[in-house]
Amino acid sequence: MHDAASVGRPLSRIELHNSTDLSDARLLTLCKQGLTGWAVGTITLRVRYSRGADFSGTCFYGRRRVHVNLGRHLVYPYAMETNLARARGIGRRWYKPIYTLDLKDGYQVVLFVFMHELYHLLVKRAGRNTRQKESMCDRFAARFLVDRFGLAVRMPDGRRVGRDEWDFQDLEGFVAGARDRRAARRPTVGYVGGSPKNLQEQLLLFPL
Repeated sequence: MHDAASVGRPLSRIELHNSTDLSDARLLTLCKQGLTGWAVGTITLRVRYSRGADFSGTCFYGRRRVHVNLGRHLVYPYAMETNLARARGIGRRWYKPIYTLDLKDGYQVVLFVFMHELYHLLVKRAGRNTRQKESMCDRFAARFLVDRFGLAVRMPDGRRVGRDEWDFQDLEGFVAGARDRRAARRPTVGYVGGSPKNLQEQLLLFPL
């Protein structure tokens, strides 16, 4: 377990505990970008390898803790299945196509899961009902990664999905009550920070 490290503005702060081979500095930099503009207090982020699942994440509201698990076995690019699609109806039955997001490395997997769990926390902080928000959380995370890294969202047959097919909600407006009122959001594009501690080892994530 690495020593805890802290980053961020006074109203958005991370204490990182990382037991994977991913760089602490790079993880902190990426997750800090996701916190920009939000007043969430101090988040304790624990990143570790999973016991078998591709990836997973958990948000503990009371203590503002986020746990992310990353699978060691993942091969990149990794097609992460998401809940981004609109619900569609056939007769009386409703379903959602499975859209995938092409993730290039373990950092992007961890970042997606972190942003997904962060939105759960923002919903709670904004005083909204926290039930049935998985699709919104996925869209919030996907929007962040697509904007910064130009990632592709794909249909089951591999075709790219148009942005308007999955990014159609006012996600930030829904959680406006959790904003940091002192500063405007300034998106940062591209990776910043160091490289993996072991460039020869594949990087893996946890299940949601």
